[in-house]
Order: sequence, then structure tokens, then C-alpha cells
Amino acid sequence: MPFLNHFGLKEHPFSLTPNPALFFGGRLHRPILEMLSFALKRGDGVLTVVGDVGTGKTMLCRLLLQVLDGEAALAYLHAPLSDDTDIARDVAREFGLNVGPHDDAFHVLNRFLLEQHSAGRRAVLVIDEAQALGRPGLETIRLLSNLETEYSKLLQTVMFGQPELDALLQQHALRQLNQRIAFRFETRALKARDAARYVQHRVNRCSINGDPREMFTKSALAMLARHSRGVPRVINILADKAMLAAYAENVTTVRRRHMVAAIDDSPSIAQKLAFFRRWNVARLAGVG
Repeated sequence: MPFLNHFGLKEHPFSLTPNPALFFGGRLHRPILEMLSFALKRGDGVLTVVGDVGTGKTMLCRLLLQVLDGEAALAYLHAPLSDDTDIARDVAREFGLNVGPHDDAFHVLNRFLLEQHSAGRRAVLVIDEAQALGRPGLETIRLLSNLETEYSKLLQTVMFGQPELDALLQQHALRQLNQRIAFRFETRALKARDAARYVQHRVNRCSINGDPREMFTKSALAMLARHSRGVPRVINILADKAMLAAYAENVTTVRRRHMVAAIDDSPSIAQKLAFFRRWNVARLAGVG
């Protein structure tokens, strides 16, 4: 592909599709993944990972599924509808169970989970966009968390969700489930230094030779960090657009002017700071 060849890349470093191969652990996300793995191995029942849109929850979710693959029986739900009956059936189906129209999904699940427990195998339910469960769905999760032996939980659940998930769990009607959450983790935006390291990490991973290279100037990275507010998804969008601007000029280094073009093209997501507006006006007037 001409675009990739132009920059000496084997794949797009800033694709919006979460790619575990490009995971940047940093000082926040890797510790969350490690603590999730630890808590699950310890046998904790319910865990949550909450963060704003674009802060890396889905990436962590996919990495966790990779870590657990082969180690545990896995069920995965994405943005499940808030219907209590269907959710229990969906969980059973994700575990590969046949649930007939007249079967009790909880009974089918309990039998399966007891079999897994007897075989010394963990069973883990992972839910992405868990705020979509709503109160009825979260009540189902509470009921599923009741499936246990005298000494251990039969089903462990990890819920990834937006801040709305925390708001739901604070409701009085869901206090029982809220009290059962062993650990709560939060994904946050990257600090400016980590945002620059994030960009460099992804460029290096996608380089044809895998050699470290400075594709973005320091001033472009500083502008990117400020206007993206450190949100990984926004960083990806702006960095990709800036690369396109550089490609259009037939240059291989992404400079400040290319980042300005990317920010100008993304008014709905890029934070327009006062200094930027002044600088941009000066640039357009031919004095910057």
C-alpha cells in the first residue's frame, strides 16, 4: 500500500480497531491487566473496569480474553441488552450450552459450572460495555454471582463499562451487587509524556524493520497530547490524520503544521485551546 510504504510501515499504527499486538501498557493499563489476572486467580467473584469513552477498556478486555484463553471456560458478552431472562440464556450459550425454550437457564448454568469446578477449571464471564445491562441485567449478574459452593464462587465476572456503569451500581436497588465487587479499576487518559511514548510505541511496532524511529516531531507530539487530552482513541484519530497531511505533502516526518491540519479537521473531538486559536489565526495571516 503506497501510504504504508511511504512511511516504511507494515500496518497502520493508529487504526481505531483495538489491536492487542499494539498494546501500550504504560503506567496505568498494564497494572490493571495484571491486577485483573491476579484477582481472578485468587477466585474473586465480581470485578469492574470503568472509564470514559476511548480510554482503552476494550483493548484491556481483549487482552484479558487472550490471557484467560485455555486457562478457563470463557463466556463473552458485548453490550448485552438489559433483559434479565435473555442475558442468562446468552451467558449459557456463550459457554457452549444448549438451552431449550422451556429450560431454566440458571439450572443449566449451575450444572455446567459445578462440572467445571469438579474438573478444577475456572469459569469466567467477561462483559464489555456493561452499562448496557441496565438495572434488570445487573440484577441477573447478581443472581449469577450467587452460584457458588461452600468455599468458592462457581462463576467469576469482569464487567468493563463507561461511567454510567458506576452510576447504575450506586442505585439502592443494586446495593447487593455493588457490595460484592472485589476490585474496581479505572482507565484514565494518558499524561503528556505517556501520550508521546504511546505514539512512539505504536510507530515502532508497525515499522517494517521494527527499528525505533522519530516520525513525529516533538512539537507535533506536544500539540497532539494537549488537543487529544490524552485519550488514546482521539490520539489515534489525530495522529492518523496528521500522517495523511504529511503524506499529501510527500514528506515522511509529521510536523506541527500537519497536526494543526488534523485538529482543524476534527472539531468535534479535538480540544481547541485558546493558545491554539491565536497561533492558528497568526499562521493563516502569514506571520506564524
